[in-house]
Amino acid sequence: MKCAMLILLGSALLAAQQTAPVTLFEAGTHGYRGYRIPALVMSSKGTLLAFCAARKELGDWADIDIAMRRSTDGGKTWSPMKIIADRATMTVDNPTPIVDRKTGAIHFVYQVNYAQLFYMRSDDDGLTFSEPVDITDAAHDYRRGWAPEKSDSKYGWSVIAPGPGHGIQLASGRLVVPVWLSPHYRHRPSVTSTIYSDDHGKTWKAGALIPQDTVDPLVNPSEHALLELADGRVMTNLRNEGKERRRGVSISPDGISGWAVPRRDEGLFEAVCMASLVRVGNRFIYASPAALPRNDLTVRVSLDEGRTWAHSRLLLAGPTGYSDMATGSDGAIYVLYEQVDPSSPGGRKQNLVLTRITAEWVMEGGGGRASIY
Repeated sequence: MKCAMLILLGSALLAAQQTAPVTLFEAGTHGYRGYRIPALVMSSKGTLLAFCAARKELGDWADIDIAMRRSTDGGKTWSPMKIIADRATMTVDNPTPIVDRKTGAIHFVYQVNYAQLFYMRSDDDGLTFSEPVDITDAAHDYRRGWAPEKSDSKYGWSVIAPGPGHGIQLASGRLVVPVWLSPHYRHRPSVTSTIYSDDHGKTWKAGALIPQDTVDPLVNPSEHALLELADGRVMTNLRNEGKERRRGVSISPDGISGWAVPRRDEGLFEAVCMASLVRVGNRFIYASPAALPRNDLTVRVSLDEGRTWAHSRLLLAGPTGYSDMATGSDGAIYVLYEQVDPSSPGGRKQNLVLTRITAEWVMEGGGGRASIY
């Protein structure tokens, strides 16, 4: 009898590792041609908040709003889609939520027309948000040459964008948001940095620019994902357009200054795409396309804080794109990712799909896909 119960328990645990994908944002609905740029967090109370760019046209510089859905039951059911940021026909994009574990708030940073940064806050798990506050002055710090301590941060940007994907809160309480900047009213050339708040979102400041190797630099580093290491240092994982097709990695003592010259991670293929990064206990979880052009969304697990990536598993075969992840207190990993319908003209039908996996599921390997609910 005891043996049978253990077998049933084991089967239940294994089933819980895999859940069937659910389309949260479907192209062609609610007056939007497509949905891109996922951002995902789980609140201190266990509410999942899924954000994205709702695009009336599919380009990056278009009429774009920010949409959101909520789930209070671990992703089984979801609230109707709600637009939380809209500026007429302007580009409103790069949703970047941060969970404040000390206050319970959800902080939210985004950009308008790649020229302004705005901040909102929710104190009720995303049911409502405060009125937007323009925090672009923090980004003007780059033009003024302000820098923490001895780091050089002077940069005459014309384009700035946060995230996308979630920002992080350090053990100290500091909120840190990845940003990238460009001087030429377009995506390239680009540099990277962070903005941060030490007072739970009341004020924001610019961190130092992440330096480049003078001999062999990354090519147009831009979107990057942050994670705090066990010793309090902060690692960032950078998009890199270099022909070697490898991600860039840099480490800072505090997330805002003293960034090391980025090295290339030979274990992480670069499809010139945003990637996502979270921690589950002592395991780092990484997700991004593993083939060109942005194909085969693959999840990887590191057991040594990103030094090596010992385990991987295919999550989605075929066309994909950006992703973001959030973790539950039970070790569940929720992945919100772009899925491109290859049967649509030019593969232009862009949906956002959610699935739930575990680190154990990834470590089992053997290929295949996550299933769910």
